[in-house]
Amino acid sequence: MARLYDIVIDSRHPASIARFWAAVLDDYRVAPYDEAELARLRDAGILDTEDDPSVLVEAHGTLPRFFFQLVAEPKTVKNRVHLDLRCDRLADEVERLTGLGANIAAEYDDHVVLRDPEGNEFCLFPHA
Repeated sequence: MARLYDIVIDSRHPASIARFWAAVLDDYRVAPYDEAELARLRDAGILDTEDDPSVLVEAHGTLPRFFFQLVAEPKTVKNRVHLDLRCDRLADEVERLTGLGANIAAEYDDHVVLRDPEGNEFCLFPHA
């Protein structure tokens, strides 16, 4: 039986979108770079973590993890898969997320559809 481990999201700039999602998701953070990872990046000619082509966002001991990977092409169509998030106070969380760089795509009676700074849609619902 398969188990969910990682969610991989194509990105134009993995470092910045990883920071966005680390701020969005409770207890998640951009994984720290240890010396071995920094050496691996340097060996690949990447001198700044801001240019890392694959950035990990994780919560200690929690799955799934999120990888934001560099792709050359821009997002061109609606997502076929999206995240549904829950929050305590919908209006307050929409304000917080738009302050981080999200955009409101649509508002409904029971949820709001937002887009992250790269245009990926996600839904925000209040806790039931």
